[in-house]
Amino acid sequence: MTTSLTAAYRAALPAETDSLAELMRTADPATPIPACPSWSLANLMTHVGRGHRWAAAMITDRATERIDFRAVPDGAMPKEPDAAAKWLSDSARLVLDAVDRTGGHVEIWTPFGPPRPAEWWIRRRLHEATVHRADALLALGREVTLSPELAADGISEWLGLLETALVGSPVPVLPDGATLHLHATDPGLDAAGEWTVRGAGTGIEWDHGHAKGAVALRGTAVALLLAILRRIPTDDPGLEIYGDTAIFDRWLDTTPF
Repeated sequence: MTTSLTAAYRAALPAETDSLAELMRTADPATPIPACPSWSLANLMTHVGRGHRWAAAMITDRATERIDFRAVPDGAMPKEPDAAAKWLSDSARLVLDAVDRTGGHVEIWTPFGPPRPAEWWIRRRLHEATVHRADALLALGREVTLSPELAADGISEWLGLLETALVGSPVPVLPDGATLHLHATDPGLDAAGEWTVRGAGTGIEWDHGHAKGAVALRGTAVALLLAILRRIPTDDPGLEIYGDTAIFDRWLDTTPF
């Protein structure tokens, strides 16, 4: 059964990928991407499109282990701009088609912990597209256009990934018991626009809601997402930071991805 949230992810995945693909028609594919050192815009587009196809292949095969990323069918992006844009747009729809054929609740291998329902991949691929579209826009000197709701969900999704990814990490990302609070200023987000992250051993625990943190970051949901992923600096005019800034510096230095 498709929930309203899953339906929203299903609509957003092709829409965000289409927006990214449109850049292939107008921008120089050799444009460097500062957020992803050594990548060009063409590299970034290939990464997203092949990643969508990789997820679709694992869902279709009901994978119980990782499929080689380099062995994905049709994984090379065409060089001609219109063909490249279509290739990228099609890749998002392949994910949705694979979920529909396989069944959204069939368990599939993931890089983050145990196997998860196939439909989990829709949200994962969505936020891979949103963040890399932001990378492309920043590289091109353009405004990052992303709805507050989608940016806020991207923060929540990333924190959920970190909970799993940091298990057994040799270096704590936050001092044990220290708290990081994120507060989105966009109207209408309510509790979904606040996050309290706590150090727990080498990992984290987090929840929504207002709480005083040892360090707090305040700004739009888009600015917060870009800041915690190291896409914009904390002195960006769209952000305010309070408290022990060394704790947030440590967070930026030690979180993966």
